[in-house]
Amino acid sequence: MDLFEKCLDFTSGKSVLGKGTKQAREAGLYPYFIPIQESRDTEVLIDGEKKVMIGSNNYLGLTHHPKVLEAAAAAAQKFGSGCTGSRFLNGTLDIHIALEEALAEFVHKEAALVFSTGFLVNLGVIGALVKRKDIAFIDALSHASIVDACLFSRGEMVRFAHNDLDDLSRRLELAASRAGKLIVVEGVYSMEGDIANLPGIVEAAQKHECRLMVDDAHAVGVLGPTGAGSAEHFDVENDVDLIMGTFSKSFACIGGFIAGEAAVLDYLKHHGRSLIFSASMPPSAVATVHAALEIIKSEPERRERLWRNTRKMQEGFRSLGYDIGQSESPVVPILTEDDTTALVLWRRLLDEGIFTNPVPGASAAVPPGGARLRTSYMATHTDDHLDFVLDKFAKLGKELGIV
Repeated sequence: MDLFEKCLDFTSGKSVLGKGTKQAREAGLYPYFIPIQESRDTEVLIDGEKKVMIGSNNYLGLTHHPKVLEAAAAAAQKFGSGCTGSRFLNGTLDIHIALEEALAEFVHKEAALVFSTGFLVNLGVIGALVKRKDIAFIDALSHASIVDACLFSRGEMVRFAHNDLDDLSRRLELAASRAGKLIVVEGVYSMEGDIANLPGIVEAAQKHECRLMVDDAHAVGVLGPTGAGSAEHFDVENDVDLIMGTFSKSFACIGGFIAGEAAVLDYLKHHGRSLIFSASMPPSAVATVHAALEIIKSEPERRERLWRNTRKMQEGFRSLGYDIGQSESPVVPILTEDDTTALVLWRRLLDEGIFTNPVPGASAAVPPGGARLRTSYMATHTDDHLDFVLDKFAKLGKELGIV
């Protein structure tokens, strides 16, 4: 068999889209890699036409904040465009250290370590900690970066049913007592929008002498009295061993961090392959994140507006008759079950001036039969934006027989 045969099959035959990508493009139902010509936070320009953006993770609307842009420009002028090396060797700047100290203080941990992307955080941390005879217990709906990190490690990966404490406890009971054990969950699940039951998970971890890591990619900046994430939200910060976060959501940039005990972080600095062998965050990104962090702390009203907008959209979709699952966050899925319906709804919404994200049920992101549009909301969406979105969903939902 030719190694490239699978590629031809994907393009011309069947794919996660239900047809080859070539056919999907010809039908106008290929939803990925759409070039955005201009971005203005809640609105983007595509093919010269303005679209309301409800497919972004820019929860606090900081990508265009003047202080963020000023900080990025100043750092680029001082340090240049990049470090051209890893943190381990020549890629550590004093602003990396300052950001790590500020992040550790923000999430109430001894130390923090920044990576170039959130995916690399999970790959490096789990890969370094979970070794042969160790076990990683992960939620069945874990992000691909968690799954891949477990596969990359030399330990065993055990999945438990989504947010199911009874199933987690059963699987912990079966684990070898001599094994090192790590539970990895997400604070907010990126496709469902629901929140992990951290108090129950903490209890299970302590009972079975298991370490706990929380991926707060979609929770930091969003949950908690100060925006420090899901552990703060549930007041269990002292019971969570490792807090992971990304900078590509509320922090309006790219990168990620892990926070925890200083000794553990020192170990990760010297054993996390995705840190040691990747170029470090560029200066402009570091400065962007630090500026965003200061805004998160000084402008709590942004988080309040985000939650007001979130409640408006959750209530609005439910009143229209849409199924939004168990959403408890600014991630609000519109469940369609049928892949074709999801793609057609996405296309019609785009034509009507709304940018969102379709997720076929056959993809790696959701379980079979879980097709949906993934919508997400920002603090900077206005009522006019949100009313426009609800009006279009009401119109198209009836036309397509969804509601």
